[in-house]
Amino acid sequence: MHALHAVVTGGGSGIGAAIATALANDGVQVTLMGRTLKRLESLQLPGARCVVCDVSDPASVQSAFDAAAERAAVDILVNNAGEVESQPFLRTSPDLWQRTLDVNLTGTFLCTKQVLPGMVERGFGRVVNIASTAALTGYAYVAAYCAAKHGVLGMTRALALEVAKKGVTVNAVCPGYTDTDIVAQAVERIVSKTGRSAEQARGELAAANPQGRLVRPEEVASTVTWLCRRESSAITGQAIAVAGGEVM
Repeated sequence: MHALHAVVTGGGSGIGAAIATALANDGVQVTLMGRTLKRLESLQLPGARCVVCDVSDPASVQSAFDAAAERAAVDILVNNAGEVESQPFLRTSPDLWQRTLDVNLTGTFLCTKQVLPGMVERGFGRVVNIASTAALTGYAYVAAYCAAKHGVLGMTRALALEVAKKGVTVNAVCPGYTDTDIVAQAVERIVSKTGRSAEQARGELAAANPQGRLVRPEEVASTVTWLCRRESSAITGQAIAVAGGEVM
């Protein structure tokens, strides 16, 4: 049986880097995609190929996936690239709204379209969309992000049904607050806006999790790796929260 080939978008740090590492440890060939080549290469993942890709740009997506396909057909796609910017709804500009949708939702759509025909043709594929607990509930001050991630989950469910008989599964993994750069930025914002200490700010984010802690990127990665295995073929259309019980 040939080694599976996975593309991980937003693979240069945080959850994406943890997923890429976990998949590689599971015997999967990995192509890392992200906006900065230096950041991807700094991961120094043995055997990984690094390809520059801006998921919000259709031409960039096309060329990146053409490059990935030169190595091998893509069996696994992990749509992890995403960004969040906090603003009250009334201060959310049309630009911020559109940019958030472009990266988080349209990027997932564009990347999935690149690999799905081949997966269907070969009768095997795994698409895992890294959504967020923001796909399952609302959070104040990130309306654009919640809208985009709810959209990702809707697309996940619809596509799972379309390809249910074709050997392809489509799932969403929904992390809560995870110990990554995005949470570090959230801590900085809380500190600058409220005057609380960084420790207090991290404590507030951790308190959202009934386990009283931030999720570790490796915990998200192990869930993704499980979904990508051949024996996980009965699991599709699911939204799996990795959030210590924050949402149920």
